Amino acid sequence: MSPRIITAWPRFIGRATLGLTWAAGAAMVLMILLIIVSVVMRYLMRQPLLGSNELIQFASVVLVMAALPYCTEKEAHIRVDILDGLMGPWGRLAGDLVFRLTSIFVLTLLTWRAVLKAADAFRWGDTTNMLSLPIWPGYAILATGSALCVLVFIGQTILIVAERDQQE
Repeated sequence: MSPRIITAWPRFIGRATLGLTWAAGAAMVLMILLIIVSVVMRYLMRQPLLGSNELIQFASVVLVMAALPYCTEKEAHIRVDILDGLMGPWGRLAGDLVFRLTSIFVLTLLTWRAVLKAADAFRWGDTTNMLSLPIWPGYAILATGSALCVLVFIGQTILIVAERDQQE
């Protein structure tokens, strides 16, 4: 594989994940503000904010699925490394590859199903119950976040194999 591709891939992925992370941050701020306003309205003014649960649910999808690729890229997930010392370098390599390939497979299925659900919801005009918001954007965000995670895992897999080849 070309060294140019190996160096360009992380920059491209880094920019894409950072952009989605800003969306996740905005969703978190929106959720916090919405929850505060909702609680104040409900308990101090005895006037619940109708539809706040739907907005919080949408913001939750954005928060999780937009932050997941960045977390994946930075390898900030919980990692169980109890057996790493016993497995040796080849065992760790095999474990890393199996984990990433399994993640690629599962997240590709999730992306595919989310794209189909987004298209279906768009075609039928599916909306939420209270505010009648279209639900296809939630599926689209889910598909985008999981697709970018797949790209991150593919990039990590390529880099792991490339680094292993350079060590030999």
